[in-house]
Amino acid sequence: MQDIIDSFGSRLFECKHVIVSGGSSGIGLAIARGFAALGAQVIATGTSAAKLDLASSDPSNAGMQFATLDVRDRTAVQRFMAAQPRIDVLVNGQGVARPDEEWSEETFLDVMDINLSSAFRLTMAALPKLESTRGTVVNIASMLSYLADGAVPAYTASKTGVVGLTRALAHRFGPSGVRVNAVAPGYHRTEMTRRLWEDPQTEASIAGRSALKRWGTADDLIGATVFLCTPAATFITGAVLPVDGGYHTG
Repeated sequence: MQDIIDSFGSRLFECKHVIVSGGSSGIGLAIARGFAALGAQVIATGTSAAKLDLASSDPSNAGMQFATLDVRDRTAVQRFMAAQPRIDVLVNGQGVARPDEEWSEETFLDVMDINLSSAFRLTMAALPKLESTRGTVVNIASMLSYLADGAVPAYTASKTGVVGLTRALAHRFGPSGVRVNAVAPGYHRTEMTRRLWEDPQTEASIAGRSALKRWGTADDLIGATVFLCTPAATFITGAVLPVDGGYHTG
């Protein structure tokens, strides 16, 4: 990660308050670490007590705060955002995929709520604080915002919806000085994709389709996300930045 951090000013986010939902593991945790390494005061949220305990006890996360937050709970989300002294950056990093189970309506709706509806819920609850700081929002989309996977209809639909939501929020709140963008990960080595990269044939096939001929890491999302929240991106809003090694264009 250090080479990525060295690309930016070391105190770029000093005195800035950053919230990363879904930040107790995987891509969300990597992004939270990136902001913290650049001087931000970071709160990473999640629902798994085990993951939160593990992350909070990891010396790599020293200085970060971890909090329990169920993004499906409107009252809890509103209470959490109202308690923050300020919010400069909100990263909506929460997300789940339940292969093959998503053809059940109950599971479909739950995945849609976690991946899509909660991004709206969190952003709206944080909006008063974001407007006061002229802050930024980064949503986590996916290469499945452009492609489709028959095993995960809710994940595919929700991540496609994240793109539309990002654009709508950007236009709605741009006049208030709030910028809203998204990054679209591809295949990155995380727990969510473990069943794929642990299979040598599947791993090789996925790497072979990408332009860079490799899988991504969680750290590969840090630079793109940080950039979208910097003064270098002050005229960028409503954009979706693919971070997939060229997979979706292959």
